[in-house]
Amino acid sequence: MKWVNSLSTFEIVLAAIFVLFYLSFLWRVISTTRRLGLPARRVIIKTILRTAYFGLIIVSLLGPSFGDTSREIKTVGKDIFICVDLSQSMNANDVQPSRLEKVKFELKNIVEAFNSDRIGLIMFSSEAYMQCPLTYDNNALNLFIQTLNTGMVPNFGTDFGPPLEMATEKLIADDTVLTRSKSKITILISDGEDFGDNTNEIAEELESEGITLFTLGVGTKRGSKIPIRNGYKKDNNGNEVVSQLNSSSLEDLAENTGGEYFEINESRNDVARLINAINSVEGETRDAKQVDATQNRYFYFLGLALLLMVLDVLFSVKLIKL
Repeated sequence: MKWVNSLSTFEIVLAAIFVLFYLSFLWRVISTTRRLGLPARRVIIKTILRTAYFGLIIVSLLGPSFGDTSREIKTVGKDIFICVDLSQSMNANDVQPSRLEKVKFELKNIVEAFNSDRIGLIMFSSEAYMQCPLTYDNNALNLFIQTLNTGMVPNFGTDFGPPLEMATEKLIADDTVLTRSKSKITILISDGEDFGDNTNEIAEELESEGITLFTLGVGTKRGSKIPIRNGYKKDNNGNEVVSQLNSSSLEDLAENTGGEYFEINESRNDVARLINAINSVEGETRDAKQVDATQNRYFYFLGLALLLMVLDVLFSVKLIKL
């Protein structure tokens, strides 16, 4: 038999004091019956009854557990790669405080929502770089998210192909027959048009491997200037560049792979919907093991104690008859 709880020293002292007082009371009652020449049998029965249910109540509070059983415990989770666009246009502030800062804030919410899953981080612009491989360490992942800035990657246009290809390779490399096509997810976050040449081929590979793709557009149709160190970014003609959200590439990519497009703008935030969509994806069984389990059977002892308490109430002791 195993015990769920244990008595502290304070509780043991209180119980001992109660027993001492009760024994003192019992001694006085037995002495009285003897002086009066009355039988003490009823008092002894009463004592045994009360001692029994008092002990049963203490046993039930300790939580007696017995009846060993074997149960299978399964660990279920997902592998999620987040690809974040770090092109200079992500510094635009049509979404406050800026597109990138808003993305970083929402990414922490996504990490918190899937703290039992493995999450990796890829940063990209014209090229893609692994910022954090798949990990359960959410604290480390949040540190990587906090350090994201547009100066970390070369900025020669936006290409969706390299980050999707890198995410696909990493997810396939960790794939097994049992987990394939069930729990591999890629999230692509960007504000711009795709200038890559092989995005469609990568998208087809994503779909064939059963990797779910969600895209998240950040920005507004109204757009905003792109702040740089000495003012705002200008084109070759000296005109200030206004960056607008170009959602068509992201929408087409999601549609072609059977995924879903979400958006963050000045009046809309689909991150909660994105989290729900990820939750709807079936997780994979990462580990299964047999564990020995026991059940708390306190109610047997408590029920018997209540029955004895009822008998105690019904069974009265009269020392003097008139």
